[in-house]
Amino acid sequence: MKTRDEFIHEDGSSFPGKTYEEHLLRHVFNDQRDYLFAEMFAIHRAHVVMLAEQNILARDEAGTILAGVEKVRQIDFRKLDYDPLYEDLFFMMESRIAEEIGGDLAGKVHIARSRNDMGVAMYRLVLRNHILTLIQNTLLLGEALLEQAKEHAGTVMTAYTHTQPAQPTTLGHYLLAIYDVVIRDIHRLWSAYEGVNRSPLGAAALSTTSFPISRDRVRELLGFSSIVENSYDAIAGGDYLLETATAVMTLMINAGRWIQDLLLQATREFGVIRVADPYVQISSIMPQKRNPVSIEHSRSLASSAAGEAMSAIQMIHNTPFGDIVDTEDDLQPHLYRSYEKASRVLQLMHAVIRTMEVDAEKIGKRANQSCITITELSDVLARDKGVPFRKAHQIASAVAKECTSAGKELNDIEVEAANAWISSIYPAALTEEEWKGIVCPREFVKRRKIQGGPNPDEVKRMIAEREEDLFNMEKTLQNKKECLLQADQSLDSAVQNLIAAK
Repeated sequence: MKTRDEFIHEDGSSFPGKTYEEHLLRHVFNDQRDYLFAEMFAIHRAHVVMLAEQNILARDEAGTILAGVEKVRQIDFRKLDYDPLYEDLFFMMESRIAEEIGGDLAGKVHIARSRNDMGVAMYRLVLRNHILTLIQNTLLLGEALLEQAKEHAGTVMTAYTHTQPAQPTTLGHYLLAIYDVVIRDIHRLWSAYEGVNRSPLGAAALSTTSFPISRDRVRELLGFSSIVENSYDAIAGGDYLLETATAVMTLMINAGRWIQDLLLQATREFGVIRVADPYVQISSIMPQKRNPVSIEHSRSLASSAAGEAMSAIQMIHNTPFGDIVDTEDDLQPHLYRSYEKASRVLQLMHAVIRTMEVDAEKIGKRANQSCITITELSDVLARDKGVPFRKAHQIASAVAKECTSAGKELNDIEVEAANAWISSIYPAALTEEEWKGIVCPREFVKRRKIQGGPNPDEVKRMIAEREEDLFNMEKTLQNKKECLLQADQSLDSAVQNLIAAK
């Protein structure tokens, strides 16, 4: 066992200690390198442009600085390794810029700025791209769901409550329900995006600066939609992280539920869907098996994505209100991984849903089992025969029990037998045509034409509305991307103009 003096000799007596370097700084550096490099230089460029426009920097100085910045930002960041000479990536790049243009000039890049507001800005820039990517992949999944829902608007199937056969619906109605949840998830992602896409720059350490900067100009050059006005809030508020985390976590928890459904429906016993060949693996020892691994991996990835998001939430909840940049160094990668995994899930499930085959005949036959149309018997008795509803429900329950005891399905029962069971409880009778309508799953679905119901025409109406909404959401996404592209182009133009004028 090492003595205290031996440990200090080996670990070092000045910052950074070997332990701190190996177990924190090196990991933080790698995360910054992998996720924040481009965003760091975007902030450098926008900040220097603004300093020149505000006459805080001479234009020739700004041009020289930007020429150096442009050269350094072209390096292959993937080849960068941690160097204990520098605390983090920021100081390493500041040193590289100084090598190009001199230390005094390079130091002016940091006028009226802190690593506090700069760090939060970098995180927001990265997160907004992750959110937009996830929205795009979620919309893609929505397209596949609507496509299959449209094709199967009239495909009758059994719906379940409490995991038991409940009532007939259609596959289109079921898929549309999933779609509606997915769209609400998209709205939550958009809300997170609006919270993230706000600039903290200009807050500096926490109280702004005495230099006459323009926070709004930096915001504009970086494509932020607004600023976080209160400068303390800009570096201390972490709710944008919570909203980002809860949006993806909710999406993945919701996805996990219907992914589990699809996995069950892909089993041989259920046989509702057949996963296309590109998305199954054959067992290494049992060649008859078609393992739906695309769905299985999606299920586990969804859990992992939700877990990563929850880790970020847990890391925020006991962080004091103030500078949270150091906490975010450890926290941000969880969010990045969460969004990356969520995007993988949605792309996998888009492929599975878009290409899956449905055994409509098999699921149609199953809809004739388990007395699942019996609700219509109580409805007909109450609506058309004047039977009190609770009494009608009692009759329906008795008929279902008699049918099950006899080992038959409802459509095996003749109307005479049904009337005998009914009249033993209440003086009412059905015609043969009425009975046929009651026991027919397709007729059951057809009669459920109330807004939002499974009637095929009603499902098609809902699909048509949602197709239009989906188109508009895709346009919104494209517009947001174009706004960011225009900001990039504006920043490029401003940078090149200053470089040309130096």
